[in-house]
Amino acid sequence: MEPLHKPQKRRGPGRRQAEPDLFPKAEPAEHSTSPAQFSGTDNARHLRVLQSLMTRPRKREEIDHIAGASNGPDLIAELRRRGLRAACHRTPGIDRDGNPVRFGVYALDDADRRAINAWLRLRALKAGQ
Repeated sequence: MEPLHKPQKRRGPGRRQAEPDLFPKAEPAEHSTSPAQFSGTDNARHLRVLQSLMTRPRKREEIDHIAGASNGPDLIAELRRRGLRAACHRTPGIDRDGNPVRFGVYALDDADRRAINAWLRLRALKAGQ
């Protein structure tokens, strides 16, 4: 006596699978820079300064005021030790006595912004656990 229905043949590893290397790996362009890695911070002064620098470049005096400290360059140096570039551009200006000076203006580049955003995503994921 034959069974009423035939057992279906199971598809297994013999089935054709997608090749993992269908597309070539992306290679960085000659002029591209290596991605910045930011280790993060919980320091309230750092967080205030990062938030303001994500908005626009800031003068050194503004960094002092935003951080609530009088040593903005040291605070920026600490952020650099944590992996950011935070470039300082010197822009010409006139001080209150009428003398020509060059003000320091701190700015984040695109790699810094990507590194900070990546760190913020990781931080949010850890907080959600």
